[in-house]
Amino acid sequence: MIHAIGAERRVTDLEKEFWLDRWRANQIGFHQADFNARLQRHWPSLGVPDGASVFVPLCGKSRDMLWLAGRGHRVIGVELSMLAAEAFFAEASAPHTHRQSGPFTVFENERIAVWCGDFFDLTAGDLREVAAVFDRGALVALPPPMRRRYAEHLLTILPRRARILLLTLEYDQALASGPPFSVQPGEVTQLFAGRCSIDLLERTSTEEMPPRFQAQGIREASETSYLITKET
Repeated sequence: MIHAIGAERRVTDLEKEFWLDRWRANQIGFHQADFNARLQRHWPSLGVPDGASVFVPLCGKSRDMLWLAGRGHRVIGVELSMLAAEAFFAEASAPHTHRQSGPFTVFENERIAVWCGDFFDLTAGDLREVAAVFDRGALVALPPPMRRRYAEHLLTILPRRARILLLTLEYDQALASGPPFSVQPGEVTQLFAGRCSIDLLERTSTEEMPPRFQAQGIREASETSYLITKET
């Protein structure tokens, strides 16, 4: 058991360094310059009240936080890299302050707060006001063992009845390694069905593959959107 715990910690540290190195080298092909079309299309179906808090895990410098704030929500993002948090506010020309909250450095203004630190250090108290989650790039960024840890922790710290708009990508994982990783419907069921209801909102095919994927023979993928509601 001691060896297993040590191995898990080493993997986690390696994953942290992987993402921090990506930001240091500006290798952020996963970043979208425009608002996410699936977010805009499906957000109304969540029925999130005006003014409610929305959580964006592994947020990077996603402009989708601006879109959500523009809909009247208080947005809470969590991100490992302080470079990403600083870039988000700088590119949005948004004044902000920063403070320390436990293990997190929090960059914030009146509408948006980006908590810099480890997602797994978040507690239920940190997210007690959250009504909904937007996950475009968190689950698909993680390899399978960490996806299980991620889903378990997310469901532990979210309030009951919180709703999740989960966006995934499905492709032949044998042809290419992630991230973004392929997350099949069966895995979504395994991760969330025990404590949540799951509604399939949309599955569409896309041929807009990253150059790295095209070079490895992937010509088509499915983009899938789910509405997940925590029941227990």
